[in-house]
Amino acid sequence: RYGYSVQYEVMNDKLGQAFAQAANEADLRVAGVPNITQKDNSPEGQMAFDATFEVYPEVKLGDITAAEVERVNADVDDAAIDKTVDILRKQRRTFAQRPAADGAEAGDRVTIDFEGKIDGEPFAGGKAEAFQFLIGEGQMLEQFDTAVRGMKVGESKTFPLQFPADYHGQDVAGKEADFMVTMKKIEAQHLPTVDEGFAKSLGIAGGTVEALRADVKKNLEREVKFRVLARNKAAVMDALVNNAELDLPKALVDAELE
Repeated sequence: RYGYSVQYEVMNDKLGQAFAQAANEADLRVAGVPNITQKDNSPEGQMAFDATFEVYPEVKLGDITAAEVERVNADVDDAAIDKTVDILRKQRRTFAQRPAADGAEAGDRVTIDFEGKIDGEPFAGGKAEAFQFLIGEGQMLEQFDTAVRGMKVGESKTFPLQFPADYHGQDVAGKEADFMVTMKKIEAQHLPTVDEGFAKSLGIAGGTVEALRADVKKNLEREVKFRVLARNKAAVMDALVNNAELDLPKALVDAELE
């Protein structure tokens, strides 16, 4: 019952070992997966095979004396710390329903029903019920975001919206739609105050605002260090690639495409 699969597994393992040994002995750097075909005239108790494969190319580096590389650096200032603290506050924000007489404002979380039509016809993805988003945080197109501001619960509104030419939905990109929106719910956000309680909720040792900012600065400096290093390394590699000649193995290109 399992004879064929056992034989296939054993032969595949042996083939891999034999190929790897042959490649190592020939000091070849194999690129991609080899194409292995079995020979029909193998001696009894043995298996002969052909392996067709590509190798990594020899890279010819040109004259790099004139190459220019921009080396960047960055410091962590108070503005960066403030921005990070604001992000931490937003991650722990709460929402409470606004009074019925109040209109939607920037920062509010709204729940809406909407339906869009192009030339009077509905289109895919243009309709939703009980859809939530935060006003002013770039979750919706700017025209849509602006149109919802000031609306009150129970109010309906129709407005035109021009989709950008580079919009990700190709079926509607560059076209104008008419949207009808009904406001179902408006929730105002509450951001926690940056105090000792907030610092303790983040697990900051000491639980003070000063300790919180020091911890944020330390983490930012570590992240900035690695990002700057990666950015500078990428700039050096770009300069080398631009001054090098090499033939890309087709197997690697195909694998990247896949």
